[in-house]
Amino acid sequence: MASTTAARAGEKFQRLVEIMARLRAADGCPWDRQQNFETIKPYLLEETYEVLDAIDAGDWPALAEELGDLLLETVFFAQMAAEQSLFGIEDALDRINEKLIRRHPHVFGDATAETPAAVKRRWDEIKAEERKDKGKGEAGLLDSVPRSLPALVEASQVASRAAAVGFDWENADQVLAKLDEELGELARARREASSEQLQDELGDLLFVLVNLARFLHVDPEQALRKTNAKFRRRFGYLEQKLAERGKTPAEASLDEMEALWQEAKRPVG
Repeated sequence: MASTTAARAGEKFQRLVEIMARLRAADGCPWDRQQNFETIKPYLLEETYEVLDAIDAGDWPALAEELGDLLLETVFFAQMAAEQSLFGIEDALDRINEKLIRRHPHVFGDATAETPAAVKRRWDEIKAEERKDKGKGEAGLLDSVPRSLPALVEASQVASRAAAVGFDWENADQVLAKLDEELGELARARREASSEQLQDELGDLLFVLVNLARFLHVDPEQALRKTNAKFRRRFGYLEQKLAERGKTPAEASLDEMEALWQEAKRPVG
């Protein structure tokens, strides 16, 4: 059964590759033919976040559609690379297949790893060995964390890498103490510092919050996304109720909006 499903998936993936090649052909779609690596990059980011939205909503039919859209961007990049004789989609597939096997010796080899932490540790060791084999030498511990990541994700990754070698607090209480310290520094900066110093202090505060999330085993990016969604939902309720009164938020008093906000916070049912 599994092999049949894989075969069908392979056929459908090949169909997607063929469709993309047809769209980019000389007699294909003018819009698709006009695109390049730079113009497609924003769509890759957009589709990634739409995948996350579908997961947050628990909308599985939408997730299937959004994953298809994300897969399209992968094939689009590979098609453009093939046209320039850089590499083909088969090369990308070879790389990921080989990497997964190489970095899971406890599954495809004789190694053992009984816990997720042990798997992660061995994964990082294999990555370091790969860099050495490629002649890249000893890179800095944080050099492999892309600077182009969203700031919360980057902060989480660099903090985790540093913590893995012992540069860390001992417990969440120590992080909370550091949070209090940073709040005090921000308060002082408000009274006496420049806007640049305020930015620095606020950045330090956010970085400590990311570390607190790590100690609490919470993904800060997802936590903030969920809070954003909650704010949108409650503010939408506020707007709807004001509209029923013939008002917009700009025409309502703060007390009126606060009362509706508290209503929006009440559990349904």
